[in-house]
Amino acid sequence: MTDKPLNAKDYPTAETRPEQVVGGRGKPLSALTLDAVIAGDVEMEDLRITPQALLQQAQISRSVGRATLAGNLERAAEMTRLPQDEVMAIYEILRPGRAASKETLVEAANRIRAEYDAQQLAAFIEEAAEFYEKRGLFRKRF
Repeated sequence: MTDKPLNAKDYPTAETRPEQVVGGRGKPLSALTLDAVIAGDVEMEDLRITPQALLQQAQISRSVGRATLAGNLERAAEMTRLPQDEVMAIYEILRPGRAASKETLVEAANRIRAEYDAQQLAAFIEEAAEFYEKRGLFRKRF
């Protein structure tokens, strides 16, 4: 990411700062051409959003007063470090009535904090655990 914080003038970064848009394997946006796809030089990893891109979007969002959106984007950046099965497991236990107890959510938060250094996501799950406890959303459905 650039040393200078991004703001609304930098949106969309693919147009205003294309040199900063790179895929997961480090390919710049300019390398993602139809010819490169046909030649087999582009892989799915080149097309996935990166933590850096999400953090850039968070900076822009925060600069225009959209702190909640910025927080969501920062959590999404953390989630890129989690394997897909972990993301789906967290999604499942966050659905009301799916987690057996507050402890289930707290354990998940502790695990992703320790294994993936996902601090903001873990804090979000802990906040959900508190809310679910207050609202009685720990009914075991299955």
